Amino acid sequence: MTTNNEAIRILIADDHPIFRQGLYRAFSQDKDLQVVAEAANGPELLEKVQEFELDVVLLDISMDGELSLDYMKELKTRIPNLPIIILSVYPEGHFAMRYINAGASGYLNKESPLATLKQAVRKVAAGGKFLSLEFMEKMAFQSSAGEKPLHECLTDRELQVFQLLVSGNSLTTIAKKLFISVKTVSAHRSHIIQKMNVESNSELIQYAIFNKLI
Repeated sequence: MTTNNEAIRILIADDHPIFRQGLYRAFSQDKDLQVVAEAANGPELLEKVQEFELDVVLLDISMDGELSLDYMKELKTRIPNLPIIILSVYPEGHFAMRYINAGASGYLNKESPLATLKQAVRKVAAGGKFLSLEFMEKMAFQSSAGEKPLHECLTDRELQVFQLLVSGNSLTTIAKKLFISVKTVSAHRSHIIQKMNVESNSELIQYAIFNKLI
């Protein structure tokens, strides 16, 4: 945590250099916000958090074509009290609660105003959580109504496989990315198809497109 006399030390983890540079310039305008490190992928993120004293991590929801959930979980295992804000191209309703339940302190769409992002950084650095009021109201309604999107029924690993499948990756490629066997990927795919009540990858892709998951 920071004191009032210290700048909030930020690490930006995103695989798009231009986006990282844009945030770096934006934060440099505020004396209480300081970007001290950047990471372009998950392994680099885990390396940098050991090198720098940090107050907040801004983590892209997807790097190198896969969800960053496993890296976030590993980061929380190593440094449990380090606040993490997820920056996403997806609406909050798709993945926010999964990341929050895994330990994230906030979730923001990348199209959010810069002032909102700065507000979120300051809030989580002070020990708070940051989710939009609209999202919290929606989650409360869904909880009371018992409604749940089909992809929310997937486990974290199944969701990662789903995301890679609908992005056009083969079973072999997915196995290499996730460091698991092709047989395990195939088993996950079977569970995904069963849980989501579809019959093929093309139907999974249609679902993903309709629900703005890709």
